[in-house]
Amino acid sequence: MKTILITGCSSGFGLETARLFLDRGWTVVATMRTPREDVLPRSERLRILRLDVTDPDSIGRAVEEAGPVDALVNNAGIGLLGALEGVTMDSVSEIFAANTLGTMAMTQAMLPGFRTRRSGTIVNVTSGVTLKPLPLLSVYTASKAAVNAFTESLALELEPFNIRTHLVLPGRAPDTAFGQNARSRMENAIPGAYAPLAQSVFAAWQQPGPVTHASDVAEAVWRAATDLSCPLRLAAGADAVALASA
Repeated sequence: MKTILITGCSSGFGLETARLFLDRGWTVVATMRTPREDVLPRSERLRILRLDVTDPDSIGRAVEEAGPVDALVNNAGIGLLGALEGVTMDSVSEIFAANTLGTMAMTQAMLPGFRTRRSGTIVNVTSGVTLKPLPLLSVYTASKAAVNAFTESLALELEPFNIRTHLVLPGRAPDTAFGQNARSRMENAIPGAYAPLAQSVFAAWQQPGPVTHASDVAEAVWRAATDLSCPLRLAAGADAVALASA
């Protein structure tokens, strides 16, 4: 029986991924900044651990409590929509701490175990915004693009140890709470001069078109963890697949 550790499981992509792996017989270590026992079905194959990927002590405790695992999914992250001129550097630091440095820190903490066992899979969930430049997302895109580059280089380092590394790139997922959770960082992030641009962006999002569902991301993570022939990059969601194919 294989074990997977997933970060950011309180909602959205992480929660759906945890459900899928549980349904398909894996042992799941679901981590959250604020653990909740009610979001996943009770199972002898489920453990819920507290984890803040921006806190080294929290990472150390979670990795120790989890024990050996076969796959790590770095899914935890936060969003930010705003014009660079209106974004504080504190917000920039917060985004990179969670999205970029948190992914690196979790990966680094898990590597000794993977390397010793000469086996393991790392799946980093980034974003389809790295496939096409979009306005008002410069900081968020930069934080995710950095993880893309990190992952691709890391794959070369880990290949001699039989450790596989993959990227999952979801598209826009309006059904999740990701955008709502980002609103607290949007205050004053769109100065008046950028209001017309912001209005056009918001209007475009209201138009019908392909989007990403949490189940799309969970299936992509499943493929990355179980299919030895899958590519390093996997687009997840109809809109992300279209961007990747353009």
